[in-house]
Amino acid sequence: MQTAIPCSVMRGGTSKGLYFHARDLPADEKIRAAVLLAAMGSPDPRQIDGMGGAHPLTSKVAVISPPTRPDADLDYLFLQVVVDEARVDGAQNCGNILAGVGPFAIEEGLVPAHVGHTDVRIHMVNTGSIAVARIQTPGGKVRYDGNARIDGVPGTHAPIPIDFLDVAGSSCGALLPTGNAQDEIDGIACTLIDNGMPVVVLRALDLGKTGAETPESLEADAALKARVEAIRLKAGTLMNLGDVAKKTVPKMSLIARPEQGGAVGTRTFIPHRVHDAIGVFGAVSVATACVLPGSVADGLARIATKDGAISLDVEHPTGFFTIDMDVAQSAAGLVVRRAALLRTARLLMRGQVFVPSSVWSGS
Repeated sequence: MQTAIPCSVMRGGTSKGLYFHARDLPADEKIRAAVLLAAMGSPDPRQIDGMGGAHPLTSKVAVISPPTRPDADLDYLFLQVVVDEARVDGAQNCGNILAGVGPFAIEEGLVPAHVGHTDVRIHMVNTGSIAVARIQTPGGKVRYDGNARIDGVPGTHAPIPIDFLDVAGSSCGALLPTGNAQDEIDGIACTLIDNGMPVVVLRALDLGKTGAETPESLEADAALKARVEAIRLKAGTLMNLGDVAKKTVPKMSLIARPEQGGAVGTRTFIPHRVHDAIGVFGAVSVATACVLPGSVADGLARIATKDGAISLDVEHPTGFFTIDMDVAQSAAGLVVRRAALLRTARLLMRGQVFVPSSVWSGS
């Protein structure tokens, strides 16, 4: 016996996942976690008995529900289903999966479509902040084809520009949770920063790396991974995240001088695999570190500023990630007035995912 659960499979940015209505999942978090583990096929490195793609970037879930605050059109809860552990983590946002939330909401009738384009105000439940996604809706229908290209995704698609409002310190309580532009952990200079995603920014050279290595070579370096994880565990406490041994935050981003004409080069641990690109909020936090005086990126990143408006191309293993920012210096330090970026998304399948009734009967 199996339980059928309505869902959609969508690519959001450089990630892919299952999108659910909250009403179709168990209200109890422990049962919901068991359902999602079964749906994805975790724990199993291949996720052969589920919908997961054997990688953190393809083992993600969006849970959509009516808004719980008056300035939003809907609530979006992101859940990371761990591939090789029986664990579901809701400690972070995901800006890639976020890119599919607006199209999903319009397709499902949660948000009425306008002719031309539809702005969807999304309450990101994980951090309590708001994002505004502009969805192309000619004739009142979601458009997926177009001329926008993002590195890490083949072809071109309809653009989805996303503005982030008040995301600084959304997980850690402050943009700089220690109050410092730079800290030292295990003899390594770090910038601990949270502008939508808790990230520890480190210079690759300080760890004996160039910052141009492939993700595969970094993952094969057991000594490097152990050193990065030791720093991450200590940083978690400093960033007000508590014991992060079983959490997927903070992310660890090794930075280097750009090689392809961008602002900075990155290799990001998420936290134990190395990202083939870089996460949306991870890129925003790294870009913020690049414009922060006194950070580990100060003097390393190439920044062009005009009237406080900045556009940074963050290099990653498969290309660039462009972040548009509006920042200002105040007596209290750096103030991020706006952060925006471009993503794309595509509906891949709509139907039902099945889980054993022994996990959940559906009642």
